[in-house]
Amino acid sequence: ISGYSLVIQARDSGTPPLSSSVTVNVDISDVNDNSPVFTPANYTAVIQENKPVGTSILQLVVTDKDSFHNGPPFTFTILTGNEEEEFTLDPHGVLRSAVIFKHMVATEYVLCVQAKDSGKPQQVSHTYVQVRVIEESIHKPTAIPLEIFIVTMEDDFPGGVIGKIHATDQDVYDVLTYTLKSEQKSLFKVNSHDGKIIALGGLDNGKYVLNVSVSDGRFQVPIDVVVHVEQLLQEMLQNTVTIRFENVSPEDFVGLHMHGFRRTLRNAVLSQKQDSLHIISIQPVTGSNQLDMLFAVQMHNGGFYKPAYLIQKLTNARRHLENVIRISAILEKNCSGLDCQEQHCEQSLSIDSHSLMTYSTARISFVCPRFYRNVRCMC
Repeated sequence: ISGYSLVIQARDSGTPPLSSSVTVNVDISDVNDNSPVFTPANYTAVIQENKPVGTSILQLVVTDKDSFHNGPPFTFTILTGNEEEEFTLDPHGVLRSAVIFKHMVATEYVLCVQAKDSGKPQQVSHTYVQVRVIEESIHKPTAIPLEIFIVTMEDDFPGGVIGKIHATDQDVYDVLTYTLKSEQKSLFKVNSHDGKIIALGGLDNGKYVLNVSVSDGRFQVPIDVVVHVEQLLQEMLQNTVTIRFENVSPEDFVGLHMHGFRRTLRNAVLSQKQDSLHIISIQPVTGSNQLDMLFAVQMHNGGFYKPAYLIQKLTNARRHLENVIRISAILEKNCSGLDCQEQHCEQSLSIDSHSLMTYSTARISFVCPRFYRNVRCMC
């Protein structure tokens, strides 16, 4: 407890008794009676041979239960094990290489490190750091090509995470880093540590081929990343049809079924090869294991097929569609629960272009806006 606040009252013996109160604050000053604590108590680290001088090997973590003026900043010293000065330890507790290590020369070093706090008198603690020198990387990283589909309203893309590169390396201790060619950084970014791809706002309609690579420090491997951006037209929303799937997650649909179902759906509903199928959004149905897919079909002359026409086509081809994935329902209007006839149901669809949903798998990522369906009776 660092302090107490006491209210003290003095009362006399008169009639009636009179009193007065005063507040007394008592601060408990800290003495330096706690030593620094390493977490964990001892360390094990590895460094690959032939790494450049200054390579970070380990970050020491030290805490102190005393107050701030008796704790950090800490002073770190290597007491033993560094007689040939192969290592340096900076004021922040980062252990770095001071030479280029060779696996054939030595495979292991054991350092005794001391941490000293800032109190008076100073308290010290010790830890042991075992550093293993391993052979340099012999395997190249492998990465899975990634295709990303982004659906957004006209000129209204807010940006955000649109996918993640999946890469592996057979060398156990390799640390992978990801880079993007500088000329593309005005539109996209790649997180160097985890491979997440971030798109900046305002992407135009079209196809983007990203020049991404992954490195293990020795080998650098290019990764095929293609981004397709489709901007929705307002007229699409008035001519949408919803297919509801049973027992499928958005990620499973994107990764396992979307390509095959898109192809089957095109064969079912397109009247001419020049017509265009637009998948506008996919969205889980709240409180169920169902999934809604919203789509529209554009004629080659620019107009859109009416929902009633598309539903008739879907109904005739439903058996073929279900060879790919199980369909729960085909919805034009969603009047269940409303006491009105079908022709008296008015439906409106709204898109929240700033609320993007990203469904990402190792090979395919689908980014689409959230949609809301409102229905009311006109009878």
